[in-house]
Amino acid sequence: MFNLGFFLFQDAVATGTETVAAEQNLIDLILLGGPLGVANVMINVVLSVVAVYIFVERWLTITQAGKIDSNFINNIRSSVSSNNVEGAKNLCKSTDTPVARMVEKGLMRIGKPLKDIDAAVENVGNLEVFKLEKNLSTLASISGAAPMIGFLGTVTGMIQSFYKMASEQNVTPDVLAGGIYQALITTAFGLIIGIFAFVTYNILVAKVEKVIFLMESTTLEFMDLLQEPTK
Repeated sequence: MFNLGFFLFQDAVATGTETVAAEQNLIDLILLGGPLGVANVMINVVLSVVAVYIFVERWLTITQAGKIDSNFINNIRSSVSSNNVEGAKNLCKSTDTPVARMVEKGLMRIGKPLKDIDAAVENVGNLEVFKLEKNLSTLASISGAAPMIGFLGTVTGMIQSFYKMASEQNVTPDVLAGGIYQALITTAFGLIIGIFAFVTYNILVAKVEKVIFLMESTTLEFMDLLQEPTK
């Protein structure tokens, strides 16, 4: 038992040592790219932090927006049918979703022509969609900008290598290494961050489209119930 614990401890220490060594090697590689390479990587690191924040924040917000009780519209129908419009409004106010806010606006317009009610609900829906799509354009911009910034590092790295090649009398791999490291590392960082931003952007767009479909279907149900004959 003691031997097993000792070996597990050794494995844990070895794993931790390998992780630290890998991090040090990555930092060393970044530093080999020189000041321009480090600056390029740091810009992409900042973009990656922004991309992760936007993705997590939008994911939580859009997921919450898509949550709605399956009996919500039935409860609204029951309240409207019994002329309890205030009860229906209170139900909407207690439900923090775009759908509830759209229905609430429609309830506030009851008594006016259906065309006016539909226009009011549609306007609220447009505002809610705008809120759901907040910062998605920024994420899309990062998906395109990060690789371009990485490629800029590639160009500056190759310029640095060719400059040293032309100015040095004895050209050795060590002379060219800094520029080549800069070219490869910045490209890799830019592509990784760009791919992440691109994938997460499309995931969020798909989620927004699902919420929009839910909003449209609920709006149709609401407009239909307003045209139902009162009992």
